[in-house]
Amino acid sequence: MNEINYNQLPHQKILCVDMKSFYASIEAVSRGLDPLKVCLAVTGDKNRPGSVVLAASPALKKKYRIGTGNRLYEIPKVPKIEIVEARMGLYLKRSMEIVRLFNQFVPLNAIHVYSIDEAWLKLDGTERLFGDKWEVAGRIKKELLDKFGLPSSMGLGPNMFLAKVAMDIEGKKKGLVEWTYEDVPEKLWPVKLEKCWGIGRRLAKRFHKIGVKTVGDLAHLPLDYLERKFGIMGNQLYYHAWGVDLSKLEGHYNDKPRSLGRGITLLRDYKDIGEIRTVIFELAEEVARRARDDNLVGKTVSLGLGYSHDEVEGGFHVRRTMGNYTNLSFDIYQTALELLEENYNGQVVRKISLALGNLTSNSALRLNLFSDKLKQTRIAKAKDYIQDRFGHQALYYGISLKKGSIRKRINTTIGGHKA
Repeated sequence: MNEINYNQLPHQKILCVDMKSFYASIEAVSRGLDPLKVCLAVTGDKNRPGSVVLAASPALKKKYRIGTGNRLYEIPKVPKIEIVEARMGLYLKRSMEIVRLFNQFVPLNAIHVYSIDEAWLKLDGTERLFGDKWEVAGRIKKELLDKFGLPSSMGLGPNMFLAKVAMDIEGKKKGLVEWTYEDVPEKLWPVKLEKCWGIGRRLAKRFHKIGVKTVGDLAHLPLDYLERKFGIMGNQLYYHAWGVDLSKLEGHYNDKPRSLGRGITLLRDYKDIGEIRTVIFELAEEVARRARDDNLVGKTVSLGLGYSHDEVEGGFHVRRTMGNYTNLSFDIYQTALELLEENYNGQVVRKISLALGNLTSNSALRLNLFSDKLKQTRIAKAKDYIQDRFGHQALYYGISLKKGSIRKRINTTIGGHKA
């Protein structure tokens, strides 16, 4: 028996928007091609057979079953398949333009950007200006197509979860759909766990072992069992399975960053510890520079290594909080090396990421009267100034001359891919 009283829950007008095959669609439009009909793949490097496919057009997925995560060498060598290199700067620019378009319909605090190609919009209060939720969603969809030539998938729901799942499960096929609380038994419960947002394959496998395969199966597990087994996440899993989500949709445009990070996908497999250390230092340089530019310091260093697909393990992501705040490369680097030595056991590495968190204003440095950090920071800022004026190649540390250096790539990539 349903224990949820939906009448007592918020009935918001939430729209989830996903830009269909975003990178591939942008590349298609820029070439005067139909993004829904052309077979096009976006990859990091056309000259490397092992380069990962970052995006595939709908036609390429349907006709050749090539999608995100496939390798370049897996794409059939046929003339009608377009293969292009990623232009991350263009994708970020277009993403910001799309948010500005959203802002023509709703205020910024009613837009929650989930990723470069996906966002939630709260449509409550737009009726007088733009009509009901269906009319507003339709207008936004048309504007995206007319202005940018980009197709989109949309889901309407009374909360963020139902809007998102509606878009994922049905909206990607139909374009624009709505799921209500009344639709939960018929539409949400038949969804396989691994297909449901917020669950994923690994967690789904754990549930499969006890015979729980669909969202409906999950909904009928006892709440106290899920809380004992999964803690707070168990509570969320239970209520999401009933279509309940009390999350507040908020924009975060004035929030201070929680961390500053930089990651890169390497052009080849790295196994030599010296080369890995070189990359970590250069990432530390980049992160420290960004912190100084923003007048921030941090205490927590996070290091992530992603292993080659031939490795059994996927990699690791660990962190450590230092005793003092810093925005200096060598402080971040030394802490990252400690994490590396404690967690790395010689696996083949393909991705490395580094971040500085627990951020605050650099005025925290002035509180440490017995430290020379301020002097070191001034020296680092002088180096920053020289690089700004004469280019990043004008002044750099000798470690960047060692084998494995990514110095020439790091300032020309976004998210590890060509800008």
